[in-house]
Amino acid sequence: MNIKVKAHASVANVVCAFDVMGFALEQPYDEMELKLTNQVGTINITHIDNYQLPTQPNKNVAGVALHAFLNAYPEKNIGFDLIINKKIKPGSGIGSSAASAAGAVVAANQLVNNYFSKPDLVALAMEGEALASGAKHADNIAPCIYGGITIVRSLSPIDVVQIPVPNLFVCIIHPQIEVKTAEARKILPTQIDLKTASAQWANVAALVAGLMQNNYETISNSLQDFIIEPVRKKLIPNYDELKIACMQAGALGGGISGSGPSVFMFCKNEVDAINVEKAMQSIYTNTTIPFETYITKIKK
Repeated sequence: MNIKVKAHASVANVVCAFDVMGFALEQPYDEMELKLTNQVGTINITHIDNYQLPTQPNKNVAGVALHAFLNAYPEKNIGFDLIINKKIKPGSGIGSSAASAAGAVVAANQLVNNYFSKPDLVALAMEGEALASGAKHADNIAPCIYGGITIVRSLSPIDVVQIPVPNLFVCIIHPQIEVKTAEARKILPTQIDLKTASAQWANVAALVAGLMQNNYETISNSLQDFIIEPVRKKLIPNYDELKIACMQAGALGGGISGSGPSVFMFCKNEVDAINVEKAMQSIYTNTTIPFETYITKIKK
């Protein structure tokens, strides 16, 4: 038995909702094919992309997730052959590792008649995500598995809340530099004052309300981060200039996708998204840094 799946990219943190909110993207996505075998406990991985990722299961995000799957599955007489065509560049900040881990366990679950629930799959995929980032977090994993926009209310137990997907376009720029998630986490503040925390909570609550109501003004006003962005923006060249140009071009707002280097912007229509993409390109064309831009929507 075998199955093919598309594992979609995702944006995590969503500016003010660090480590709890994320959304899936229609583009790009990895293509994965998983075959159920009778080679007990064996995981064979083949990459047909050009990223030269390790194929040893204990060093591959998808392999670690599948190993967790096999350990949790009560029948011990199966193994997996996995073929990955990765189209989400590793280290891009749009959930490349999460797509690998989530895609692997979702495909495996289909092959065993959906034995595990979605919260179970989130927990299993987090084992793979931990290999890439050094921490178990689900803000990319959850939207990959559930689709749309998700809020991870709790990790113990896993509690994922889905909210309605508003009519938004997403414009993304990916500077071709590397920002390692594990390193980006090391520079985060360990303490914040109560006034700052209160302002952040207010933005998170208002952002959720704005998304649910499809209220562009509330969404725009809420996309402010007083805690993470001030620290991490220095990892992304020309960040402040980029953000100003995007807002002037019609973006509702946005920020760093995950730990970066990609930056996303919400736009209320395609015309605005095209203008924002041009603004992004104008900033980075004047640098020596190669980049990619694209326009997509939230994957429901």
